[in-house]
Amino acid sequence: MNQGSYQPPTRFSVFPPVIKNLLILNGLFFMAQIVSETNQTLIYWMGLWPIGDAPIPLGQFWPWQLISYSFLHGNFTHLLFNMFALWMFGVQIENTWGSQRFTVFYFVCVIGAAMLQLIVASTGAGWYPTIGASGGVFGLLLAFGMMFPDQPIYLYFLFPVKAKWFVIGYGLIELFGGVTGSSTVAHFAHLGGMLFGFLLIQFWRGKLPWKPERRMYW
Repeated sequence: MNQGSYQPPTRFSVFPPVIKNLLILNGLFFMAQIVSETNQTLIYWMGLWPIGDAPIPLGQFWPWQLISYSFLHGNFTHLLFNMFALWMFGVQIENTWGSQRFTVFYFVCVIGAAMLQLIVASTGAGWYPTIGASGGVFGLLLAFGMMFPDQPIYLYFLFPVKAKWFVIGYGLIELFGGVTGSSTVAHFAHLGGMLFGFLLIQFWRGKLPWKPERRMYW
């Protein structure tokens, strides 16, 4: 860190506070979703619905859904992969940046993912909610690749791939999936998380026309 930048905590934590609280909150919301009556209510009010007049009896958009959708998941596998990736990529980032900057970054990515997904959803005919923490997680993946480009990520726990190539490859896969519409996965939400994460990092580093009060270095 150079003088004038944010000073992170000096002691490394395996479960830094923001990540720990995000894991707990996502787990609690998933437990609430297991109850079928509660799940429908949560999806109705907290899932990210397209903007416009909803076909009855489906849900409609509310501003808080830009964040709340990230605490809901479709099934246990969806939750498990997102929470594992949140911890795996986020733990080094929060320890490096500190909890305050990490929190801002994560939720900017969550909101950015939601905004891009809403734009894409407005061009389609389907009316369905977007849920999951993937937008924030993909933002963390992007940040990890920028901060630790040569650190290996073990694909399927066996094959080492440098973080920078892993991020580029995953981004291209998401772009292909979004353009071709090859699945029901919210690919553009993932790309939105990466895009807004990249822009925020560039802002913090003083690379955009608008300059921060203190630049970030690593």
